[in-house]
Amino acid sequence: MEAQEYINQLLANARSAQEAYECYSQEQVDGVVRIIAKTVFDNAELLADMAVKETGMGVYEDKVKKNQGKARVIWNEMKGKKSVGVLRRDTETGITEIAKPMGVVGAITPTTNPIVTPMCNAMFALKGRNAIIICPHPRSKVCSSKTVELINDNLKTAGAPEHLIQIISQPSVELSALVMKSCDVCISTGGMGMVRAAYSSGKPAFGVGAGNVQCLIGEDADLCSAVPLIIQGREFDNGIICSGEQTAIAPAGRYEEMVDEFAKNGAYYVESREEIDRLRDALFPCGVMNKNLVGQSAADVAEAAGITVPANTRVLLVKTPAYGEADYFSKEKMCPVIAAYAYDSWEEGVAIAAANLQVEGKGHSVCIHSHDREKIEYAAGILPVSRFLLNQACSTNNGGSFFNSLSATTTLGCGSWGNNSISENLSWKHLFNVSRIAGIRPGSTMPSDAEIWG
Repeated sequence: MEAQEYINQLLANARSAQEAYECYSQEQVDGVVRIIAKTVFDNAELLADMAVKETGMGVYEDKVKKNQGKARVIWNEMKGKKSVGVLRRDTETGITEIAKPMGVVGAITPTTNPIVTPMCNAMFALKGRNAIIICPHPRSKVCSSKTVELINDNLKTAGAPEHLIQIISQPSVELSALVMKSCDVCISTGGMGMVRAAYSSGKPAFGVGAGNVQCLIGEDADLCSAVPLIIQGREFDNGIICSGEQTAIAPAGRYEEMVDEFAKNGAYYVESREEIDRLRDALFPCGVMNKNLVGQSAADVAEAAGITVPANTRVLLVKTPAYGEADYFSKEKMCPVIAAYAYDSWEEGVAIAAANLQVEGKGHSVCIHSHDREKIEYAAGILPVSRFLLNQACSTNNGGSFFNSLSATTTLGCGSWGNNSISENLSWKHLFNVSRIAGIRPGSTMPSDAEIWG
């Protein structure tokens, strides 16, 4: 079967399923969405094991936590929320809002998150009474397909329409592009090439930008609590999450104290010129992130650089000679490596973060460890990112958690800075249309010209 014919068949299946599903009540829709999350939650160990073995990236235990954690938090956030029929009646404005499906969602999913991203996208799509066609990364097609297979088995048992969730079993760039052009709305949670393909498909699209989370440490920070959180975020799943902390930008007067705290918590400090150069060459041959080190452990990265580290090393902390365009360490490092910088003033620290973001990561996120509201808002007013996470492990909380109010998701919009259509976390609220009934606003009058212009 040729590519276009294959995609046409998937699309026909999806439209038929969506037409039947559109008649579901809110209670029925929520029952379907719950099944998606609960399936991944119940099979977290199996799917984590498959993902690590197939992709060769990440940490089994962390992927289990991710599968269970994302299933919990995403379902908990959306359960019982309105996405069918009348959303609200506003007597003050005279506006009534009614939810309508978008149709068929096409979703490109990454090899770095091959389980929870298909789960999340399917939950968002079906919450809005849409169908979805998933285009997995070729390096994770088996585990992503198994995820969809398990979900569909449970949906079938529950009597849901067949083909609400479909996945391309033998993915390719050509097939993904055809899905993007044929569906009604696109989600691209992958590399920038596929994000651009989604935006050029002629259909409404939601994409992501590159991560490069700058971590600013304030003078007032409690390093005994901040440093373990930074390490936790950088180490999680061997650093493949786009929200993982990439730098530690600390006040010069507390820099050595910070380094000592990192060492106490399992970091190896790379400080000699020779080791710094070897690590840079290993991570960025020809200035590009070494794909063979993506998602590898700190020990494996050190070995590739010819650096001997203790067996229990969790992350590599690098004394970085320069920032911004002057050093490759300013870029995103998709493994447990943190670039360390010292600043003499908060303004200088923010300038270091800004310069690094100009190299890579504009629009994504910044992590701040401080309680000084004035300095926090100074940074937030200058740095071109969509999210500022305070006093938390960024990698595991930036996509929403039980302890902050960011929308629970696996797709983080980066606004115009990252060539994205939204500057917030993608959520289920983005995947249905809203019709508005506009009545005459109670008590409304036409103001006089004097009132308008005066």
